[in-house]
Amino acid sequence: MANLPPSLSVNLNPPFGGPSPPSPSSAGKERRMASAEQLVLDLCDPDLRENALLDLSKKREIFQDLAPLLWNSYGTIAALLQEIVSIYPALSPPALSPPASNRVCNALALLQCVASHPDTRILFLNAHIPLYLYPFLNTTSKSKQFEYLRLTSLGVIGALVKVDDTEVISFLLQTEIIPLCLRTMEMGSELSKTVATFIVQKILLDDVGLRYICATAERFFALGSVLGNMVVTLAEQPSTRLLKHIIRCYLRLSDNPRACEALQTCLPEMLKDGTFNNCLRDDPATRRWLQQLLHNVTTGGMVAGLQAGVLDHMMGN
Repeated sequence: MANLPPSLSVNLNPPFGGPSPPSPSSAGKERRMASAEQLVLDLCDPDLRENALLDLSKKREIFQDLAPLLWNSYGTIAALLQEIVSIYPALSPPALSPPASNRVCNALALLQCVASHPDTRILFLNAHIPLYLYPFLNTTSKSKQFEYLRLTSLGVIGALVKVDDTEVISFLLQTEIIPLCLRTMEMGSELSKTVATFIVQKILLDDVGLRYICATAERFFALGSVLGNMVVTLAEQPSTRLLKHIIRCYLRLSDNPRACEALQTCLPEMLKDGTFNNCLRDDPATRRWLQQLLHNVTTGGMVAGLQAGVLDHMMGN
């Protein structure tokens, strides 16, 4: 039927109070939901799974409540985990093909959807599903297929830490996520380094995470060494978004008195001498963080020096 001009539009609702046809928007929503349900069912069919993974990962933003559907559909999470564990043998020695990497990345994208949703994130965590991703973060190959695998896995962890939740932080610390993030921060691409540093930043911003990192000199200097190396690299290959997260990590470390004192000697000179002034020219928030960091470290050093002087005087030195 040809579209009628507004002046000639007619009311197509049935008379006598009969059921109204769905509005175009609700009809479209119903069609999308039916499509999502069918694709989720297809995940459990090995012959249909690859296409279903691709379609769902592409359309996950338009499917409302896809995460609860994935979680509550019989066998679906098991099918996604099957995709993940099936490529473990290709991790060492590294023999992962690009098509296999793309396929498992699509499965990981759906797990990120589950990790992001408020109704499923704690269920996802309590099932310890993040542990299935840790072998991907432990890889060292710099080929694109492994880099995509690391980046997508970090995206799942990043989705968990976006919401401030001590339960999430405690789980990640207990399962040793920090060394895995440090590995990526050392050898990953600029984007994967950024996501890994963001995860460390979110852990540090939680009091439990800050205490954990500062509990031993070994943990503190392991993180400090990696952050320092990244600063040196950024002086040659600037990245404002990565530098922002590095500075925020340092600033949070300076909230701990012992760590603040240690930063007197291990904070990179490039953060003090204006090396990154141009890089941060259009980022006033990060510039303020850097100024606060330098203030904290300077003040902390002065306080530590005064305390040492008082102690020496009391002991008669």
